[in-house]
Amino acid sequence: MSKKSPSIEVLQGIDSASEISHVLPYDGQKTKEAVDPEILDEQLSQKYVTHLGEAPDGGLRAWLVVLGRVHFKSIEQSLTSLHCSAALVMFSTLGPSLSWGMFQAYYEENLLLHTSPSTIAWIGSTQYALMCLPSLATGRMFDLGYFKIPFFAASCVLVACTFLIAECTQFWQLFLTQGVGLGVSCGFLFGPAVVIVSHWFSKRRGLALSLTTVGTALGSIVFPVTAQNLIPLIGFKWTVRVFGFILMATLGTANVLLKRRLPPVNVRGGLFNLKAFRNKAFTVYCISGITILLGFYTELIYLSVSAAAIGVSTDFSFYILAIANAASALRVSFGLMSDRIGAINTMAIMTTVTGIATIAWPFTENESQLIAIAAIYGFSLGAYASLYSAPLVAMGQMEDAGRRVGMFVSLLAFGGIAGPPISGAISTTTGGFIAAGYYSGGTIIFGVVLLLVARYLHLGRLWGKF
Repeated sequence: MSKKSPSIEVLQGIDSASEISHVLPYDGQKTKEAVDPEILDEQLSQKYVTHLGEAPDGGLRAWLVVLGRVHFKSIEQSLTSLHCSAALVMFSTLGPSLSWGMFQAYYEENLLLHTSPSTIAWIGSTQYALMCLPSLATGRMFDLGYFKIPFFAASCVLVACTFLIAECTQFWQLFLTQGVGLGVSCGFLFGPAVVIVSHWFSKRRGLALSLTTVGTALGSIVFPVTAQNLIPLIGFKWTVRVFGFILMATLGTANVLLKRRLPPVNVRGGLFNLKAFRNKAFTVYCISGITILLGFYTELIYLSVSAAAIGVSTDFSFYILAIANAASALRVSFGLMSDRIGAINTMAIMTTVTGIATIAWPFTENESQLIAIAAIYGFSLGAYASLYSAPLVAMGQMEDAGRRVGMFVSLLAFGGIAGPPISGAISTTTGGFIAAGYYSGGTIIFGVVLLLVARYLHLGRLWGKF
């Protein structure tokens, strides 16, 4: 072994990634030592990552990856390690995206008055889809150690596109800025945050991921309520600019503090590892995700529009969207439930409730009924949104987790981009949301059946914790 590469014995004797940061730099800055062929030797990598992959499942350092930051000393030298709350990333990316319903309603009633609802929905569905597609690249890049520069660049694009939305007056302009620009930049941001949390937790991974995605719920509450209160006072343009300043602050903080725990590993298989689909459970799990996404966000997108259709005031329709998102903030309970009975079991139960609530949603006749259904829908939706990555991490080695999650999320794009426009087209054709509710709720429940098939293929039995 050359002097440039630490021996296996030395690596195995080191207790945490922080203690070897002076030996093996990994924060996107490749030194000669970090890319030495001997360090990338497969046998060394396997032993090295197996040791470092033993998640602490708690402790100050681990929990502060989720909740904040920590300073600590290594054995050989004093080091300062900063861990940003991954919830900030979720707040800044998924929060505004899941608030698309307020934009859908505003565009239909004001800015794009002569454009059909299904056409307008293409902006939101494209945003959802493009949030997923970049995960294929970001997952692989994260495994290789390229994280900081792509994260910073995507943050700049996200903030810039948010400010540009305020200047848009036509459909194609909004499609490019809000659909394409925000979608791609969000996709480069939120994926790595999930894997970073998974580095630190194994047995308590469900709880950690749920706490992380609470940021999503908070963001999807803040933005609709802010819009409802500011649009009458300062207008739509300045309200969107306020969103831009909020994102500038949250993403700026994330860029300063966010760091990964484990060093990069050059795992064989390329960007899209087709060999992963030899695992039947993984394949069926991916199909189930696409199916669920075909109907998953229909109610959230059209909730404000349907509220106006049954006589709810325009002012209060935004609050109904916020109520649905606020209910999803209780998703931390699903993390505790997942740690006890398994992620897929938790998702199967609660996502079935999501499907039923979606079917029931168009049958609401007044404000009280709509609020109740929106709360049930929002609460149950949080289970799948926060736990989908946990089974993926368990279906292979930790050093390949970024690519595996990235492949899955990229495939979700097909369901995300097709679902809302299909629902919008059904609604336009039938003159209501009943048929769209049946379609969306039905696809969600069918996706749950595929989830259970994936569990059976992984465990080899009909019931078990997974």
